[in-house]
Amino acid sequence: MAINSSMQEAMKTRHTVRKYEKTELSAEIVKKLNLRIEENNQKYDLNIQLVTDNKEAMPGIMAATMSKNVLNYMILAGPDKASTEEMLGYVSADLMLYAQTLGLNTWWIGGMYSKKNARKNSNSPENSKIIGVVAVGYGMEQGVPHKSKSASDVSSYEGSAPEWFKAGVEAALLAPTGMNRQEFRIKGIGNEVSMTVPEGSFSKADLGISKYFFELGAGKENFTWK
Repeated sequence: MAINSSMQEAMKTRHTVRKYEKTELSAEIVKKLNLRIEENNQKYDLNIQLVTDNKEAMPGIMAATMSKNVLNYMILAGPDKASTEEMLGYVSADLMLYAQTLGLNTWWIGGMYSKKNARKNSNSPENSKIIGVVAVGYGMEQGVPHKSKSASDVSSYEGSAPEWFKAGVEAALLAPTGMNRQEFRIKGIGNEVSMTVPEGSFSKADLGISKYFFELGAGKENFTWK
């Protein structure tokens, strides 16, 4: 799964979109999404699944008041173990940005989706962990950038920070996080980087998403996680 300039651009242009056109996803788009999902599932031992033309992700009141035409979504599922939530966050970041390169829009939904229907529509084992869904489709609009903290609010580097570290921090600030709190903390020394988040709802998923964005901005070849 090569990361290219289109993923870099997607990182800057991707914003949360909650209202979608009824336009169906073409067979070619579905094929590309499923291939990306399968590659990630095999690489990271996950059970993510794309569901299309199905309105059951959103409970009635949410569908009526906060969203529109959420008919396609990826169920974020994996084995019930400690590392799964962070890994699902990490892979969901890849899938959201990849979808953006295909001309699609996305919405990471952690608390407002129908857990019952997600479980019903998932083909993962019954004991799998499902942490949320990612709506995907053609947005009625392209969304707007979220309010962001500054690099100094979320990061520190021992000594003079190299350009790759600065670029990684700026990329992480573009990542979607729960309630847009951006509670991660990034520290660097030499070519070692650590990222932490305080305990809380979806904190591990936020960590995975933010790590993916940092890697995309900094270049994985430039550092190692500590």
